[in-house]
Amino acid sequence: MTNSIGKYFKKLSLTQQVLMIILLMLIFLALFFTFFMNKNIESTISNQMYGMMDSRQKPIISALKANEPIDLTDQLYRYLSTDTIQTNCLVRGDQIEFLTIPDQKFESEEFYDFVISHAKMLVASTTENENYGTYRTHERTYYYLMEKCVSNGKSVVVVSFMDDTYATKFRSSLVDSTVYVMVVAFSLILMILMLWAFSIIHPLNQIRLYISQLKQGKDVELNINREDEIGDVAHELISMKEELTKQEKSKEEMIHNISHDLKTPIATIKSYSESIKDGIYPYGDLESSVDVILDNAQRLEDKVHNLLYLNRVEYLVTTDAEGVVTNMKEVVEQVVLNSAVIDPDIRLITDVEEVFFEGLIEAWRVAIENIMENAFRYAKTYIKIVVRENDLRIYNDGPKMQEDRIETLFKPYEKGEGGRFGLGLSIVSKVTKANDYLVKGFNTEDGVCFRIYREPENKKFTKRGRKA
Repeated sequence: MTNSIGKYFKKLSLTQQVLMIILLMLIFLALFFTFFMNKNIESTISNQMYGMMDSRQKPIISALKANEPIDLTDQLYRYLSTDTIQTNCLVRGDQIEFLTIPDQKFESEEFYDFVISHAKMLVASTTENENYGTYRTHERTYYYLMEKCVSNGKSVVVVSFMDDTYATKFRSSLVDSTVYVMVVAFSLILMILMLWAFSIIHPLNQIRLYISQLKQGKDVELNINREDEIGDVAHELISMKEELTKQEKSKEEMIHNISHDLKTPIATIKSYSESIKDGIYPYGDLESSVDVILDNAQRLEDKVHNLLYLNRVEYLVTTDAEGVVTNMKEVVEQVVLNSAVIDPDIRLITDVEEVFFEGLIEAWRVAIENIMENAFRYAKTYIKIVVRENDLRIYNDGPKMQEDRIETLFKPYEKGEGGRFGLGLSIVSKVTKANDYLVKGFNTEDGVCFRIYREPENKKFTKRGRKA
């Protein structure tokens, strides 16, 4: 039941949710007033009635205890005669002695009989000196207060009573005041709630419109000056838009440059092939001319291979590499062996332990080859490879990188040194990320280092490929 209500509530718009909250508040206030406030109001009315009767009885009881003749106390009589709300009387045996002339609305023989019988019971009681409550007849309800005292050596009961006329008026006034206060309080809460809801709904609608216009390719701005979570979302959306715009621009430039890079070997292959077909050898002889064609074909193949591998590397390593580990010592040794012929003047230094990295051997081989290719491009005298548990570093003594270049080193569409859009380091980033490793580049004392590593708290693998 609770889950169903929660699912239904989540399907509503924010405006509908606010209206539902207001409706629930109204229902709660109605129930609160009906079951709690109404009971408290009745209790307050009763306390008020008995308090009034008690205050009017005190002078009478004081006079009786002083053995003063009640009918001769002019000041007290004048005080009691001004009371138009309640009637005060004395009960002696079976007789009721009215201290003031009773109002005709109080006349009820049934109630008088009840007063006499209860007064007798109070006189006979040895534990009680006071009795109060309500008595209902067919016509009305009476509130009464009885107190026993001794005057001139005899027990007498002072009785004060009133019907429900005053109680009804007092209840109406109290209810009106309570309802008024509740309505004012609820109106203020409702106003605050509506303002708060509008302050949330309006910027959310701005964000929705902003995203919708971005999808349509429009150049729009989002102006939300808030420092809460909505402001954070707006700020991140703006940052995302700027980053996407930057990447899109870089991607267009990259495509333009790649097209130019592909165009050059294609044009060379085409022109050399046409010349050979016509019996002309542009590079001196047939063999040398064919070598130029093959060299440009290889360049073309490498560029296409990098583009295709960049697009499918993440899919390959995530779908095929589950539970697979690679001996990094074997991979490094193989890459070093293949790279030794690139530039014989560069010393290759290795400090490699037999450790295992999670992932496919082919993916790691391509990643390390790409870092090595980058290192050979800039190294002056040496390249050093150090491999430890979950930590692989490749050093070279080439020129140091600029700080802004380090931040964008592994982004796929960033322009590199010389204005070229190399994809090798982008492939390295995708391989490491897909296998839950990190990669970064940084400057050293005499050059540059690329590091592939995993944080110590992450899972480690033994030589057999099992979790340690």
